[in-house]
Amino acid sequence: MRRSNVRGSGADGRPDRAGELGWDDSLYEDAGAPGMPRQRGYARHTGDHGPHHGDGHEAPDPDGRPRSHADGPGDGGPPPPRRRGMRIARWFFGIVAFLILGTAAAGYLYYRDLNNNLEKDRLNLGKNKLDEKQPNADGQTPLDILLLGSDSRNSDENVRLGGSRADRGRKPLADVQMLLHVSADRSNMSVVSVPRDTRVTIPECTDPDDGTVYPETTTETINTSLQHGGPGCTVAAWEAMTGVSIDHFMMIDFAGVVSMADAVGGVPVCVRDNVYDEDSGLRLEEGETTIKGEQALQWLRTRHGFEDGSDIGRTHAQHQYMNSMARQLKEGAKLSDPGKLRRLAEAATNALTVDDGLGDLKKLYDLGNDIKRVPPERITMTTMPWVPDPQNTAHVVPNEEDAPQIWSMIRNDVAFDGKDKPKKKKPDDLVAQAEPKADIPVLVQNGTGTTMYAPVTGRAGDIAEALAGDGFTQAATDATPKSQADTTISYATEEQHANALAVAKSIGLPDRAVKESSGVDGVTLVVGADWREGDAYPPDAGGDADGGGEEAGPEKAPESSNPLAGGNKKACMDVNPSYTW
Repeated sequence: MRRSNVRGSGADGRPDRAGELGWDDSLYEDAGAPGMPRQRGYARHTGDHGPHHGDGHEAPDPDGRPRSHADGPGDGGPPPPRRRGMRIARWFFGIVAFLILGTAAAGYLYYRDLNNNLEKDRLNLGKNKLDEKQPNADGQTPLDILLLGSDSRNSDENVRLGGSRADRGRKPLADVQMLLHVSADRSNMSVVSVPRDTRVTIPECTDPDDGTVYPETTTETINTSLQHGGPGCTVAAWEAMTGVSIDHFMMIDFAGVVSMADAVGGVPVCVRDNVYDEDSGLRLEEGETTIKGEQALQWLRTRHGFEDGSDIGRTHAQHQYMNSMARQLKEGAKLSDPGKLRRLAEAATNALTVDDGLGDLKKLYDLGNDIKRVPPERITMTTMPWVPDPQNTAHVVPNEEDAPQIWSMIRNDVAFDGKDKPKKKKPDDLVAQAEPKADIPVLVQNGTGTTMYAPVTGRAGDIAEALAGDGFTQAATDATPKSQADTTISYATEEQHANALAVAKSIGLPDRAVKESSGVDGVTLVVGADWREGDAYPPDAGGDADGGGEEAGPEKAPESSNPLAGGNKKACMDVNPSYTW
């Protein structure tokens, strides 16, 4: 069936649902490295570089309607080809709203039919998996959830909403990916977006449905990981990239989310100049505007009109919207109408795919109650620090200096906003208070295996032997398989603190890696993937050849991650100068 050239119209010329909502498939292509100039999409024939209005962008039609291809200039030349797919980041914000609803929603979350709506899938499809996180001294454990957006066109509803009928049957891509880290004490939340065109190592994954084995690859971008067996392979790719043990995933597609977006209501956003993006249809005047419905979806999909016209700018706009929406839901009477709440719950459960651990409404509701304890002003949105991919400048790769800092902060449960409570200062002579080395039992575990690498055989025994050689004659090994990115020493009670520090000093492990935990019985050393060889903790991992020390970890997210604080009500998007009016 032929598609009309008019954006958002079906073959009969009537607007389809995607068109009614101001969506099209125009923002999906590679556009060169972030910051590189982009060829204007509305040039249709030789010598036509698009309309010029001083230093600004073409204004919209008087009625504010984005110009369709049929409205194009002059000779009625052929429209540019339809581009595949469409961004679905907007769906995340409905999901986050669903998660942080007040208790008014409780009555609707136990309907049995809603339970049946949820689609479930395996959490991790990789060969090797990271261990679950250890609880802190109070028995609290951080929570890490991977939020995924799929561009699936594999249902009538998704095709109707998303368009691009030719993509029906294609394996979907995970074009929106955000890691949501909730601190162990639930005092703060850190969110990291990864650009969809980030080239990463995707581990070997096995499709749980048909047994297909997808070999490890280093040449693909992270959004293709969803095609390697499902969301569990995207989880495996994230664990390989970050060293963070992921507890759950939530994935959402087009269907059913329009009503969720409408139910959220108005959200204030800000632009520094008038902006008009003909691809998304977004037209706003300079300053703050409260947007909802179609306009909110236009905001969330706008790419070319913000910052440098890359996917990075769109991510920053999504962060602003997400923070603002969280404040609105916390501060006001949003979503208080019982009918809207029920429709929202139905839409959310129909649109969601979750891991087996979240496979019923009670668990999902408990998760929402847990997350909503975080004050909105302690939510920090970031983007993974990146650099252009030297192999393909249309893609990016993690910044080798700053990206590891982000992941380390998450693994060590350090708030991105720098507002963690000061840790108790240990006495300067605490190590001197340790018992004699020969009287200190030390349990050594081999945690060198990761999602990418097999464990180093005999590693725990080697380190136990080195400790014994330094006087810790009660050092013993535990053969329980472990998988941990960072080397740590845990102790059970404050009375064991000095002994744990003495062990750290012996191997050169910084004091920040020594933590009290309710998950151990005594001094326990886990040799992580950052220490696969040698008897002393390596200096390039933060080790000290003289033993121990107070080396401090990062206190705030690096500026290269573009942190946006949830309490920042003055956030405002920069506008691409070519898209002003």
